[in-house]
Amino acid sequence: MFRTLDEADVRGKRVLVRVDLNVPVENGKVADTTRIERVAPTIREIADKGGKVILLSHFGRPKGPDPKQSLKPFAPAIAAVLKRPVAFADDCIGERAAAAVNAMKPGDVLCLENTRFHPGEERNDPAFVAQLAALGDIFVNDAFSVAHRAHASVEGIGHRLPAYAGRTMQDELEALTKVLQSPIRPLAAIVGGAKVSTKLDLLGNLLAKVDILIIGGGMANTFLAARGNSVGKSLCERDLLPTAREIMAQAKAKGREVVLPVDAVVAKTFAANAPSRVAAVDSVGSDEMILDIGPRSIDHVCSVLARVKTLVWNGPFGAFELEPFDIGTIEVAEAAAELTAAGKIITVAGGGDTVAALNAAGAAGRFTCVSTAGGAFLEWLEGKPLPGVEVLRIR
Repeated sequence: MFRTLDEADVRGKRVLVRVDLNVPVENGKVADTTRIERVAPTIREIADKGGKVILLSHFGRPKGPDPKQSLKPFAPAIAAVLKRPVAFADDCIGERAAAAVNAMKPGDVLCLENTRFHPGEERNDPAFVAQLAALGDIFVNDAFSVAHRAHASVEGIGHRLPAYAGRTMQDELEALTKVLQSPIRPLAAIVGGAKVSTKLDLLGNLLAKVDILIIGGGMANTFLAARGNSVGKSLCERDLLPTAREIMAQAKAKGREVVLPVDAVVAKTFAANAPSRVAAVDSVGSDEMILDIGPRSIDHVCSVLARVKTLVWNGPFGAFELEPFDIGTIEVAEAAAELTAAGKIITVAGGGDTVAALNAAGAAGRFTCVSTAGGAFLEWLEGKPLPGVEVLRIR
């Protein structure tokens, strides 16, 4: 169990809120406010209860202070989403930060400068942690997307101050816990993306938990090749063919169903609108590459979704960033969204590519829970403890 805002008394308190402001910035302006909108309910709730909201975030990978990676442009962007003023302090520790915090009244919102301007952030340096903690009375983490990092503003500070999950963090933790620990079965997982090598831990953990494993993307080519299909010049990790065979053998031994493509959209060049054709997976030409699942595979995956009760999704089915190789991902996303809206299935999705694909399909808003987290979502699905979550547990 995790401590949430329900147990926190924030009135008149200085509340350090860890958010994730890693969003696209173009010409000095925030180009995508999705992550700001996600944390707005937590900020509003604390402010409306009379807390002083002090926002902490990193941005990019600066090596020391760098005006190009300042959080200054974020204050007006956050203010626009919240519809209330947001002050900015040009450091996250020390006198300038302390002066800005001391000037706050209950209900005020302040954004501190990029925590990664200090090397102590990524090193989780106790002295830096102490300087951050000195600015607050309570710590709230609303950034699940960075919870896999044992950094000062994510994990260290949680040992110094009473620590609670923000509302978005709480929603994601509740959804993910339910899906993997007490799912309504049958439980299916869609695992896509380019490489098997990056998802071996994930496949291993999911095989122990799910009833059906649906494999898509470039990863599926490695499994098809392991089964003896010719995949032409498709992306394929030949050195992992024995591993793929082993995963399929384990699945069979455990009575799990593994769903692989039965047909594919193939092309001779990897380019948008390249001439393409639909081929059965056993008739891919030596000069062709698999760039998406074909219509029979789409129908098959959709029929699988119609008989499961819970779905967890990480990774697209094809080269969804290029038309027309986005069709498989879009059609399956639409089917999952319709089943969710009809109350027939619980859907949880996450990872950068997955979120982009679901947004492109116009389906993200109709899923039960879509996590903007990439690495943290993957590590959670792999069964690894996340430092930023562990400090929130009720001991």
